[in-house]
Amino acid sequence: MSFIKRLSLKKLSKNSSSPTKSSQLPQAQYVEQQGQLPEDDIVIGSGNHGASTTDMEPLPTPEKQTVLLLHAAKQPYQLTEDYPVPQLEGEHDVLVRTQTIGLNPIDWKAPDFNFAIPELPYISGRELAGEVVQTSRKESRFKPRDRVLAISTDYRDLRKAAYQQYVISFDYNTVRIPPSLTLEEGSTLGVAFVAAALSLGVCMGVDFSSILSGPDLFSLLRSSVPPESLAEDIRSECLDGIRSHERAKAGDWVAVWGGSSTSANLTIQLAKLAGLKVVTIVDKAKHGLRLSNHQVLKADLLVDSHDPERAVQIIRQNLKGKLRFGVDTRGRESATSLLHALSPDNIDSPPLPAGEKPPSPPGTPKEETLLGAHLIGLTGLPKQQAPEGTMFHTVPIKLFHEVPEVGRALCQWLERLLAEGLVKAPEIIDVEQGLGSINRGLDRMRKGEISGGKLVVRVAE
Repeated sequence: MSFIKRLSLKKLSKNSSSPTKSSQLPQAQYVEQQGQLPEDDIVIGSGNHGASTTDMEPLPTPEKQTVLLLHAAKQPYQLTEDYPVPQLEGEHDVLVRTQTIGLNPIDWKAPDFNFAIPELPYISGRELAGEVVQTSRKESRFKPRDRVLAISTDYRDLRKAAYQQYVISFDYNTVRIPPSLTLEEGSTLGVAFVAAALSLGVCMGVDFSSILSGPDLFSLLRSSVPPESLAEDIRSECLDGIRSHERAKAGDWVAVWGGSSTSANLTIQLAKLAGLKVVTIVDKAKHGLRLSNHQVLKADLLVDSHDPERAVQIIRQNLKGKLRFGVDTRGRESATSLLHALSPDNIDSPPLPAGEKPPSPPGTPKEETLLGAHLIGLTGLPKQQAPEGTMFHTVPIKLFHEVPEVGRALCQWLERLLAEGLVKAPEIIDVEQGLGSINRGLDRMRKGEISGGKLVVRVAE
């Protein structure tokens, strides 16, 4: 069956301005009521039943393309012509023509600090939007000319990297973009959505099934995925990171430190859809006014990050011990501050020996009924050991490309969220033109000129 959308222009217009069908319904109540998709809204299929032979014919593809290559750490990317176009290999491969690219901090941090570069020369780039050119299988749910978002969390496979004119994406890591979104908007969403969904769904145990039939990743990983299929370095996080009775549920509080980042943006959106209450810790001078009046990102408690100790004090005074979940998007120092907000009575754990990494997750608390605190670090965790009753989590990002059941569930859910207007694209700060402009864009990010939104590069029409 094909992906069939039966959304009227009137309804699309309405969804783009508001995620609710009635202004009288609170968001969580609306989402609960919309758990089952109306038959006349969206039908998701698994193939292209009904598509004509012409529709399924692959688009013309050159043998060579232009790419950006990194030849050494601490060097700019080099525009390179006559580079081979990646070839379809596995049954899940989809060839996509790159039209817009979303730039991410790791794209400049990796070469500057010489990490996450498995080989040289190297092609970078984690997310792009474009059109499908060819699929490996005739029964693929995608067809040529489909507008899609390709999300590349697998930095070791250069065929999937965004800084090239043609890219391979797995069909279960590819998202159809609805007519209501531009390609530029589509290219802002990928990695941030995956990180947010895994942080909430795996590390915090949030069940999204009441939100447009979203995934319950906690249950999926324990019932539908063989443990041996999980990579050893993420298995404990996936299966032992949080216990059933500790799972975050509607009404629980979560604090997001660094609330202006794209990953924080999507984390806040998904948390609010799930009925969680959100504390956002952000530089108020830069982002306070925008976030305090934002239709989608408005927090239940907005705290200034300028003085971290004061921020922790404000959170403690307001929540009075009710904060069990924290997501840090900034780094080790802010993660340490957030730990103090989560664990006010248990912060004096001894420092770790030199070179030793903090356990993630640590041992099970002694009391089986204890509701532990959970700290998720997207870019770093505190150096100290986790206090008793507190768990440190790192996001198992490779789940998205290594476990098809997870990747497919997230991508098809994102399609529904976007089509219904329940998830909004982050703000686009600026649009650069052409692959050759990427170095300039990354320099702007290095200098801190891009904050509170996304820098996008338009490669082709």
